[in-house]
Amino acid sequence: MPSPWPWKPSTAPAADATVRAVLDANVLISAILSPRGTPARLLLAWQAGAFDLVVSPSLLAEVRRALAYPKLRRLVAPADAAAFVDWLERTALLVEDPVLPPPIRSDDPDDDYLIALASSAHAILVSGDVHLTSLASRMPVRRSAEFLAELEIQRDDRST
Repeated sequence: MPSPWPWKPSTAPAADATVRAVLDANVLISAILSPRGTPARLLLAWQAGAFDLVVSPSLLAEVRRALAYPKLRRLVAPADAAAFVDWLERTALLVEDPVLPPPIRSDDPDDDYLIALASSAHAILVSGDVHLTSLASRMPVRRSAEFLAELEIQRDDRST
């Protein structure tokens, strides 16, 4: 069966190619909760042009919904949460939600839209969710720290 991915999971894109990434909602929320953490550093790398951040209406809705949970509302003011999601919507690469089913399935059906989004956008999926990271041998999925390390290696390779 041919791979739906533009490159094999173990092969990084060419150094001059623009890498696309879908950061799952938990990674995006972690970035706002911990401004010095790895997810926040990923957003800084995106802003510096290291990769294209891909979002969709469903992903933005999930982030918006999660930031409205009482536990997170105590940590992130509603105005800051709204501004964060609005900023992502304005500045990231906003694509339509995929209409085709994902080429592979997660053990958690709620995660399948992220797989479909990454596949349709030819993007790496960045997540800490074990249902998604367990698919790394079948699709390009990375943990936040792994993806950040890959970006740093690419940056170092370009500067030498």
